[in-house]
Amino acid sequence: MSSLLVGKKAPQFKAKAVANGQFIDDFSLDMYTNKHVLLFFYPLDFTFVCPTELHAFQDRLQDFHARETEVVGCSVDSHFTHLAWVNTPKNKGGIEGVTYPLVSDLNKSIARDFHVLNEAEGIAFRGLYLIDKKGIIRHQLINDLPIGRSVDEALRVIDALIFHEKHGDVCPANWKSGDKSMQPTQEGLSTYFG
Repeated sequence: MSSLLVGKKAPQFKAKAVANGQFIDDFSLDMYTNKHVLLFFYPLDFTFVCPTELHAFQDRLQDFHARETEVVGCSVDSHFTHLAWVNTPKNKGGIEGVTYPLVSDLNKSIARDFHVLNEAEGIAFRGLYLIDKKGIIRHQLINDLPIGRSVDEALRVIDALIFHEKHGDVCPANWKSGDKSMQPTQEGLSTYFG
């Protein structure tokens, strides 16, 4: 089975989650109609690279919201473990202060549906998905367990998608907001390099 989900409808799910220190019984991506969603998977609560990533996303949460993008984390831990981790201070390995939803995937079905489940270890690889306002996956990145992600790169990809949605132009290599784009034609390529 191909692990490529780009261009496909994001798998749907209902699950328990924690957000703003509170339990959500039936969390789903449908809660974010007319918004982009950045859904990321991480291996486990109370580990080492994971809190650095979760804090990094929280530190830039306003930048995501300014782009009409919601951030959602997911791991195979229970919602009770998520809450305990949110209530643990940062200097003790916790993620106190993280407010965006953390989804519980105890039965591993969400990680499996998004093709990030590491079957050998029973945890998710570091998968990251940008889902557009119509529920279509437009970007997919999967890192091995020891490799943390770049929040700056996630924001850059969101900017590129928003720019394309608004203008129809495509974004060449290393494009950043404010850079030159191009028309998806031979003439557009010639103009870009000219």
